[in-house]
Amino acid sequence: MTLGAKLAIVLVAFVTILTIVIYMSFRERRLGKQISVDDVEAQQASDARVLTVIFSAIIGGMLLTLITAYLVFM
Repeated sequence: MTLGAKLAIVLVAFVTILTIVIYMSFRERRLGKQISVDDVEAQQASDARVLTVIFSAIIGGMLLTLITAYLVFM
């Protein structure tokens, strides 16, 4: 497999992770607007879901870095 093909795979994986994070964040924001102002627990749960997706993506990005290093140098 050529280096260009390996890097294309990594680029597709990166764009996939980014797309998922953006989709989930905007989805939660849209759903969060429907929560009443006095329902603090629902607001906190919505915030927790957004943060979970973001931090999971950070871990996914770190793993993607390791995969990139493996594909490029092996």
